[in-house]
Amino acid sequence: ADRGMRLVVRAGDPAVVVPAVAREAAADLVMVTADVTPYSRRRDAAVAEALGAGGVALEAVGGPWRVEPAELAGSKGEGYLVFTPFWKAWDRVPVDARIAPPEALAGPVLASEGLGMLPEGDPPLAAGSDAARARLEEFIRSGAVDRYGDARDMLADDGTSHLSADLRMGVVSPSQVGRAIGAEKRLKATRVPFWRQLAWRDFYAHHMARHPEVADGALKPAHRAMKWDDDPALLAAWREGRTGFPLCDAGMRQMRATGWMHNRARMVAASVLVKDLLVDWRHGEAEFMRRLVDGDPASNNGGWQWTAGTGTDAAPYFRVFNPVLQAKRFDPTGAYVRRWIPELENVPDRFIHEPWRMDEAVQEEARCVIGRDYPAPVVDHAIRRHEAIARYKDADARHTAQLEAAA
Repeated sequence: ADRGMRLVVRAGDPAVVVPAVAREAAADLVMVTADVTPYSRRRDAAVAEALGAGGVALEAVGGPWRVEPAELAGSKGEGYLVFTPFWKAWDRVPVDARIAPPEALAGPVLASEGLGMLPEGDPPLAAGSDAARARLEEFIRSGAVDRYGDARDMLADDGTSHLSADLRMGVVSPSQVGRAIGAEKRLKATRVPFWRQLAWRDFYAHHMARHPEVADGALKPAHRAMKWDDDPALLAAWREGRTGFPLCDAGMRQMRATGWMHNRARMVAASVLVKDLLVDWRHGEAEFMRRLVDGDPASNNGGWQWTAGTGTDAAPYFRVFNPVLQAKRFDPTGAYVRRWIPELENVPDRFIHEPWRMDEAVQEEARCVIGRDYPAPVVDHAIRRHEAIARYKDADARHTAQLEAAA
């Protein structure tokens, strides 16, 4: 806006609305940000066809990635299915030089419908490029970027950058981040862990661009026929943060309240849904996309398939997070859990991650009666872990039998 143009908001079918705006602006070219999801490809193809009928071209000019999904093809030209070799190739790509923005932008004044209904209350993080740059500068100035490798998983202290939504929306670019932390030169060893995390965003975009079928289900054929319970009551308990596993519940409540969840909590919550509640991971994937302000289809899908053991370079299916041990390791004082689950505020430290172990007297003293003020675990973790692994093994065996029968 300070350079002479403003945001125009229109609602409707993109194949109808975009050509209409192009006509109003007397445009002969529409430039858009590229995307890799199957839906985005279908949408852009429909828009391109509609624009073409009026003599207007559509051009995709790159997405919110540092390295475009098609740029790294691997030694055989088939792309990467494993992160580490992708990371090494990605890290060798030079960081783009800064391009100075124009002093002024000229264009027609078009009618805008406005943003409509906005959530009540203040957003958890200020939006816009100025706020994003301020967050980036503070992340570096405070030394948090250099402590990231050690601090990023600690839930209460939160050593993350809080740039995920900014990167997703394009108000700060990965190359801009790279230049700020010194990645265009020899990067300090203490900053490599943060830089490496940015590569995961591009890895999952790279993977979805080459394997769009992952948007609909498991990459691994054997796991497309997994037998899930999909219990509606358990899914609702998970969504609402009342599974009885405090770390999982704290993460889900944080997401519902703020639109953001700490990454370690995301992994634990995902593992609880899939490996403890035996609910199809796609229900969790959809819930995260509904709630997260930094929700990115490729990264979200990749993360869920990683936890479920069904995707590219995923954790093996027999790796099951223990929500209690994870909580004790990454929230040792229980500060994160208490912040988001006030029912547990007065629970003694030794019980904060296992409140069901309190006897009646301790429950009364803590003003937290299990089953009344806070639920007991909705399932037994040890039993469900065994059941989950058995179901994965069964899916593998059935798939192997099908292949042998077809041979």
